[in-house]
Amino acid sequence: MRVSSQSAVRPLLKWAGGKRQLLPVLAQHYPLRFTRYIEAFVGSGAVFFDLLNRGQLTGRKIQLCDVNPDLIGCYWMVRDRTDDVIRGLRTLAREYRSDGYACYYDVRDRQFNPQRADLRSRAQSELDIASRYTPELAAMLIFLNRTGFNGLFRLNRGGGFNVPVGRYTNPRICDEENIQAVARALSRPGLAIDLRPFHDTLAEAGRGDFVYCDPPYAPLSRTSSFANYTADGFSAFDQRRLQQAVIAACRRGARVVVSNSSASEIVRGYTTPDAQKARLAIRPVPARRSINSRASLRGPVDELIIANVRPRRLEEIEPRMAKAHLRNRRRKSA
Repeated sequence: MRVSSQSAVRPLLKWAGGKRQLLPVLAQHYPLRFTRYIEAFVGSGAVFFDLLNRGQLTGRKIQLCDVNPDLIGCYWMVRDRTDDVIRGLRTLAREYRSDGYACYYDVRDRQFNPQRADLRSRAQSELDIASRYTPELAAMLIFLNRTGFNGLFRLNRGGGFNVPVGRYTNPRICDEENIQAVARALSRPGLAIDLRPFHDTLAEAGRGDFVYCDPPYAPLSRTSSFANYTADGFSAFDQRRLQQAVIAACRRGARVVVSNSSASEIVRGYTTPDAQKARLAIRPVPARRSINSRASLRGPVDELIIANVRPRRLEEIEPRMAKAHLRNRRRKSA
């Protein structure tokens, strides 16, 4: 049983490698008991929203982090200036309906990128960029995400957003009800959303914490590589640092789940003696991916769920989901 789609909060953004199709499998690794939930690569927040909709975050502290200042700045604006972001999206939606192709490139090249470049020229740090984000920039980012190719967020080496227009007949640009629901979710007591690198985030994880990591995936081939969520990308060195940080968090008592590709270096990294001592196990799961420059190479591939949380059977999860659904219905009728 799923939580009612009418009461569920959906991710605000589409995101490369988003986890919505894997949620039923990932849910088998959600621990029953934890006091704090931590995401080191929040992205679209698909797992956060899934846990929220299941009622598994009630009364728990929540730490959502990412290193992308545009993403964090956008979330801050949606949380703090919701109505202003919605007004900006309404305007963009009207303009897109009149001439979608021209509107997209006008927003990307004549508004979003120049305003970002000006912001970056005045900012002293990545945190300063996120802190200086405006409702207008947030609305444009959401617009470009909803109308750009595959919902990608990709930067060139100069830091410019360079995703081409997508082929959509009627994209949902301004979903006011869900934007307001996302804003309420991000305003929950005990929730923090911060611009922080994964190694700083994981260094604080320990007993009582449930940690989920969804980093940019290690490439399976040269043409399948995609890690340009920031201008610096995510390297093989970063993957090794993540593996070491995950093992350290496990040793401190954290319950950790990691998603990644089935690239050979990932398999090797999480089957070392240290990983085995941390009780990390690898579970391959089939998923469909479309981030490849060659269409013939897109399709089902194995992804990995790496966790020190033993998976539960589906029949063990459904009763808890039914209870969460009942609680949501009671709140609505109150």
